[in-house]
Amino acid sequence: MKRICLTAALSLALSVPAFAETLTLDSIIALCSTGIGDEAVIAKIKSSGTHFDLSTDQMIELKGKGVSGPVIAALLGGADGAPKPAAMSMDSPDAMVPHPSGVYLLMSMGSGARMQRIDPTVTNQSKTGGIFGYALTGGIASMSIKTAIQNETAKTRAAVNRPTFYFFFDESNPETARQITTFASGSTAAVSSPAEFTLIKMMKKDGRREARVGSANIGGVKTGVMDKDRIAFDYEMVRPGVFKVLPQAALAPGEYGFIYAISGGGSNGAMTARIFDFSI
Repeated sequence: MKRICLTAALSLALSVPAFAETLTLDSIIALCSTGIGDEAVIAKIKSSGTHFDLSTDQMIELKGKGVSGPVIAALLGGADGAPKPAAMSMDSPDAMVPHPSGVYLLMSMGSGARMQRIDPTVTNQSKTGGIFGYALTGGIASMSIKTAIQNETAKTRAAVNRPTFYFFFDESNPETARQITTFASGSTAAVSSPAEFTLIKMMKKDGRREARVGSANIGGVKTGVMDKDRIAFDYEMVRPGVFKVLPQAALAPGEYGFIYAISGGGSNGAMTARIFDFSI
């Protein structure tokens, strides 16, 4: 009878799964020191569901005690062994924090700083100026081509006359690169540098803002921002896909914008452009 009870108890114990073991850093170090191999240690980490939010110092210490890089990565990634992507922010002033792609203005606040994302304004309305002089001189005098956007002032306003901007491109967030990008322009070429943008000052007129994006005379038609209308700015890479941008000189009060993707594909042949607009 005792033998039957013992057999039943043993069968029951074997049929009940053991609770997942909670690993510690010391136990990970001990496992690695036995030489059983990374695959076995990583499998143990996965099965236990262990996850550590390791600091830089802890990672260095683990490496110094013989824990391999793949094992450390598994500790950071938790049960699936894959590193968890950092949470995105829309307003963190830290450029190392992931942000959705776009152009951001660094805003100084009473309690600190934050970034404000500038939504691009797309226009497909164009007009001409200087027609009288063009006609009077038989096309010797140039006729300007302007693109217009609604409202006399931008929603985003800089508090200083030499504001700081950050450009986040798709490269900064590889996991979102397959999604629709802020910088989509109908072109297959990827936008990846502030050098592809032009900083311009816009003119207020009758409830809208205008920017010159071309000229025409007897010699032909030019499209794009004229050299004399360009405002110089500097930029530097903070990390892959992220750039810090500063105007080279203080900007006078007025309406401005970073413009790119000028084309003639608008309705009725109108000039189109995407402008990240702001005011001083």
